[in-house]
Amino acid sequence: MADRIRRVDYFYVEVPDKPGEGARVLAQIKEAGVNLVSFTAFPTSSGKAQLDLVAQDPGALEKAAKSTGLKLSPRKQAFFVEGSDRTGAAAETFRKLATAGINVTAANGCGTQGQYGLVIWVKPDKLEAAAKALGV
Repeated sequence: MADRIRRVDYFYVEVPDKPGEGARVLAQIKEAGVNLVSFTAFPTSSGKAQLDLVAQDPGALEKAAKSTGLKLSPRKQAFFVEGSDRTGAAAETFRKLATAGINVTAANGCGTQGQYGLVIWVKPDKLEAAAKALGV
């Protein structure tokens, strides 16, 4: 299977960096019936954590946030790569961006059952150039 690369919308939520906050947010999203394609969490400054959420249906996530009181960031974009897991799969995608002179701001990948997925973030002013480099 050839890799499928697409732009995805994502939002982030900032929460206190303490036990249970991720579980609370994910439970609210689950209860609203929103399927996440990707979820990345990491600590930021001053006792906060950021949860980046890529939903199958971004509109459903926005609707769920309104009904549950989650404070989403404005809609942002990243790239989602998925395909058959193989040695060097992510390296191929990173090479395309490097060749185009585009710096990756952040990335998160995972492989399971012969498949892999990779979310790549670039600076907003590099989205169009990155899309061109990735053939999107």
